[in-house]
Amino acid sequence: MQLSVLAEPQFAGVLEGNPQISEILLHRGFFPTVAAIRKRRFPVVFNQHGGPTSALITAASGIPIRVCWERRQFGFIYNVHVPSPAAFYGRDDVHTVEQRLTQFYATGLPRGPIPFASIYPSVESRASVARLLAAKRISAAEGYAVVRPGATHPANRWAAENFAVIARWLRTERGIPTVINLGPDERDVASPLRELCGTEIPVLDALNLSELMALLAGARLYVGNDSGPAHIAAAARCPVGVIFGASNPVHWRPWGTEYRLLRSEQPAVPGLPSVRIEDVQAACDELLVPAVIRHGANAAYVQQ
Repeated sequence: MQLSVLAEPQFAGVLEGNPQISEILLHRGFFPTVAAIRKRRFPVVFNQHGGPTSALITAASGIPIRVCWERRQFGFIYNVHVPSPAAFYGRDDVHTVEQRLTQFYATGLPRGPIPFASIYPSVESRASVARLLAAKRISAAEGYAVVRPGATHPANRWAAENFAVIARWLRTERGIPTVINLGPDERDVASPLRELCGTEIPVLDALNLSELMALLAGARLYVGNDSGPAHIAAAARCPVGVIFGASNPVHWRPWGTEYRLLRSEQPAVPGLPSVRIEDVQAACDELLVPAVIRHGANAAYVQQ
């Protein structure tokens, strides 16, 4: 069986190198994308997005079996309608990973244990990150912590100065080389963080997606807000301390790695003031203890 995945170019990097994927198709505009899909004569399409653009691409694809969840926009386009996750599983505490798989279960995939997510950083990206870290006097081989203060939505952001405190604490009190990572649209906080952290905590704010994957794959610990990089860290099996604001941790908790959740009692307030620095520090201490000590030699991970 061949599995092709259609993805936006800026996100396709998380799929690169995955041995389970036969082909990555890049969305290059409506007509070129539809032409590429029709050329391949796929027997079935699973629309994992469900929005209007993906619905129109599905409609124009010429694919005979078109699967999506029920009550989605332009639902008449699909001829296989999958029940909602709550109806499918008979419970409300459904993780997003479980929700995505309902399309495949409903069309014949045997249900069973869901594997971990995985990423496959390239040799080139690992080497690039190693050089960047070496320039900051950090050895990629010896391990380090990554602190990520950013998040798309303000209601999901813990205060940047709190992350600076955590980064300094990891470096000075726990002796772990630590880097602060920011996305390309978060450079407005780079200067304040550099002032707060000084020269001993480097700020990396110019990584591409492949380099970010490589950075997180080599980390001993990730601390950040609920955001995409937290899930990349989880897919790299990096222990994750994640701070939740307005998003629902039942649906969006890290999948397939050791993690600790810290949630604000005021989830809609920017800065998430009710998450205490000492609670984040305690979570980091727990995650820094090797898993074989916490859970025994046969423990692979713990989903809490």
